[in-house]
Amino acid sequence: MSISFDNSYARLPEGFFARQAPVPVATPRIVALNSDLAVELGIDPDALTAEVLAGNEVPEGAEPLAQLYAGHQFGNFVPQLGDGRAILLGEVIDTKGNRRDIQLKGSGRTPFSRGGDGRAWLGPVMREYVVSEAMHALRIPTTRALAAVTTGEDVIRERVLPGAVLTRVAASHLRVGTFQVFASRGQTDALRDLTAHAIARHYPDAQGPLDLLSAVVERQAELIAAWMSVGFIHGVMNTDNMAISGETIDYGPCAFMDAYHPNTVFSSIDQMGRYAFQNQPNMAVWNLAQLASALLPLIDEDDDKAIELAEDRLHAFPDLFGAAWARRFRAKIGLTTEEPGDGALIQGLLSRMAASQADFTNTFRALSTGDASSHLTDAGAWDSWAPDWRARLERQGSDGGAVMRAANPAVIPRNHRIEEAIQAGVAGDFAPFHKLNDVLARPFDDGPETADFAKPPRPEERVMRTFCGT
Repeated sequence: MSISFDNSYARLPEGFFARQAPVPVATPRIVALNSDLAVELGIDPDALTAEVLAGNEVPEGAEPLAQLYAGHQFGNFVPQLGDGRAILLGEVIDTKGNRRDIQLKGSGRTPFSRGGDGRAWLGPVMREYVVSEAMHALRIPTTRALAAVTTGEDVIRERVLPGAVLTRVAASHLRVGTFQVFASRGQTDALRDLTAHAIARHYPDAQGPLDLLSAVVERQAELIAAWMSVGFIHGVMNTDNMAISGETIDYGPCAFMDAYHPNTVFSSIDQMGRYAFQNQPNMAVWNLAQLASALLPLIDEDDDKAIELAEDRLHAFPDLFGAAWARRFRAKIGLTTEEPGDGALIQGLLSRMAASQADFTNTFRALSTGDASSHLTDAGAWDSWAPDWRARLERQGSDGGAVMRAANPAVIPRNHRIEEAIQAGVAGDFAPFHKLNDVLARPFDDGPETADFAKPPRPEERVMRTFCGT
């Protein structure tokens, strides 16, 4: 088949990537194909065969490559990472005029595999498909899932598991770590080329590296506030997993909270809680500081002046994040106007939810139905908060019901539902996977079809640990 590729990244110097074709698999079978997304990309869904989506056939116009990058992983710098199990087929201009990457994830070894097999097993592919498409439905910037295919081959992790390939679509795969690899090597010309490419692709109004930094700071402030508003925990916020486009990327041990607590951690590899729910804004700043550090050689020849200028742009994050967080959480409790005491009112509810281990999603959703008090184990906690909230709504002259229903989803990708779908898929039954995707495509709808998916897990269904899958 032919796709109208226009591969700007492949036109960068050879040191930015390794040209690498996907490694063919035995017997690919399509598990899911996102036909609406294909049409949005200007691609005929019927032409996307299992052979193409597995990498066995490379479409005309593609220029397959594995991207080079570095990154801080849990605070420790790794000077070379790169796409160890992913191949960027190329870029398309979609029907809205946006440039989008099309990437195969789980497509075999590359020069950056570092001893890995370059493959993905079915579970993480299904998880990323479900969560990334759910995030899109929640109107949160994210990479998208175009397709998932099984390979007919086994993958060895702790045990033998079925292999799979995810076709991922992104505004780009430029990461903080992409800048870090050239900065750490002292390759200023390459860093300058990358910066120019990033500005042209994502922030054409930016006048240079400082403006680029400011734009990424702003996008990340909005993104993290959006995560917090739906109880999402990325789980592995390493600098190689932060996209400068402001999209959520690399869904590994990610999870949505059921019971609310600010210290919640799901990732099995986050032993110290570095990326716990409440730490995500601080970790975003930490990552952005690494981007700023990488850009210093381009900001000013005087190191001290460069640092001062970069710090000034970084210091905008707290106010930007605070404003975005307040805007989203005001909507979650029905507020359409702004008062000085709103932050304390919101925090008052959150602290009561934490004390009760109340379900994050259902408690906020219940505010618009008048049933929120039932989610707090201490009736006095609700009675001590609700009068101030009701008085606040009265002052704005609206009960905020429509605002709350639009801000608070009825359903989220709950861990136990994802695991249920994965287990069924491993056994060859993809009906639960498709049903879950159908429900999550309409996260703000109430009704008989969604009611069961809105329920929190029973004690025996709780999933307390999530895994990267590598």
